[in-house]
Amino acid sequence: MSSERMSRVDTAWLRMDSDVNLMMIVGVWLLQPGVTLAALQACIGQRLLQYGRFRQRVEQDALGAQWVDDPHFDIERHVLRATLPSGAGVDERRALQALCGELAARPLDPHHPLWQFHLVESYEGGSAIIARLHHCIGDGISLISVMMSITDGGSPPPARARRGRKTGVEDEGEGEGGAAPGDPVWLVDNLLGSLGDLGVKAVGLAGAGAARSLDMVARPELPWQGSLDLARSGAQLVGDAASILLMPDDSPTRLKGPLSGRKVVAWSEPLSLAEVKAVGKGLNCSVNDVLLGCVAGAIGQYLRDEGDDPAGQEIRAMVPVNLRPPERAHELGNRFGLAPLVLPIGLANPIERVYAVRRRMAELKGSFQPLLAFGVLAVAGLLVKGAQDAILNMFSRKATAVMTNVPGPAQALQFCGSTLRQTMFWVPSSGDIGLGVSILSYAGGVQFGLIADQARCPDPQSVIDRFGPQFEMLLLATMMLPWAGEEDGP
Repeated sequence: MSSERMSRVDTAWLRMDSDVNLMMIVGVWLLQPGVTLAALQACIGQRLLQYGRFRQRVEQDALGAQWVDDPHFDIERHVLRATLPSGAGVDERRALQALCGELAARPLDPHHPLWQFHLVESYEGGSAIIARLHHCIGDGISLISVMMSITDGGSPPPARARRGRKTGVEDEGEGEGGAAPGDPVWLVDNLLGSLGDLGVKAVGLAGAGAARSLDMVARPELPWQGSLDLARSGAQLVGDAASILLMPDDSPTRLKGPLSGRKVVAWSEPLSLAEVKAVGKGLNCSVNDVLLGCVAGAIGQYLRDEGDDPAGQEIRAMVPVNLRPPERAHELGNRFGLAPLVLPIGLANPIERVYAVRRRMAELKGSFQPLLAFGVLAVAGLLVKGAQDAILNMFSRKATAVMTNVPGPAQALQFCGSTLRQTMFWVPSSGDIGLGVSILSYAGGVQFGLIADQARCPDPQSVIDRFGPQFEMLLLATMMLPWAGEEDGP
């Protein structure tokens, strides 16, 4: 039976599970027409299991953890049927959201590979698939690469990935090189090109030394030498480390506090991506600035409507920053840092709010904070769980939410012969963070998703329903401002 040592960073994610926050990435696919359980099991068995990792379970030991082939692997344990309540008066969307929340709080079986797909065979005239994958398997970019590769026409994994091992650029020479979803070209242009902007610049500051240091802390088979490579940018490194350590706890709002462990989720109908891009161009901001401005506005408006006064307040969201070189886009495992982004929830003016977000994003560019966060996770993976929890809880006190923005394919995908008409995913939160915000572009639209601890936000749909109006306000204000598009904003 083959085995492989788990990286230090992945070990940290494995042990980050708690009674109130499980480290699972949860996603939903809505298909039209519907698919059967037998067809889904056949598709998953043929395509996903080409990645050896999905046949492996985790064994923990004194040195950390390792991946071991599951001798009792059974596709029927991992691809299951789920049902929603039916009958007059049942809101299918709310019922599906309730099931997603319940599954987000249900632990995966540690004796078998840490993933499951749940099929609702009859949903809104088609089918719904809920996917649950433990974060120790991979980060957002690697798992999106996997999910895109299992769609109809998606590229199979490189040879070494099929064996469940790490893969490099030398494994990507097969195929015709088209830019279909799941191909290396598509991943570099769409995922790494957008999500990796901050991370690539941060790594670039320290050059090859930073890349070697990343490998040093992430991969246990590499020796602990050359660790002073980052010293070439020592002044900035020390400054960024101090800013993390001295960062005060986040602003107290009803969204921050003790957690119950019960999860609730919601998602929006898509906004027009073309309109979002037009607003960004008019304000000389990125699409990301526009969307994050809407997130801050929706949260601020929710707090006002609940009777709170967020005027002058800001909250932090931990934003994943890619640290993965383009040639390693297919690798499973975690290779990202975290950067604290300040959301100006107390600004009521939508234009002012977008420019405030833009300034905050500019401050993060070139920062070593994502690298430092990556290093902290790697070190935490070497410690006993109690010490790891103490370190990570310190970080969680400094933020209210985790937030990620993933650009998906511009055209609708096909899966098992059906059209993937809509998709959403939710990121896990660690420590006492009770809010996760997801932004996903797909097939010409942009959606917002929210997962929350029920004790902190019992009805996330009430927050989600404010994203659309916030964007409409921003769109109207942009059209009315004669100075829109000037270099520095107001």
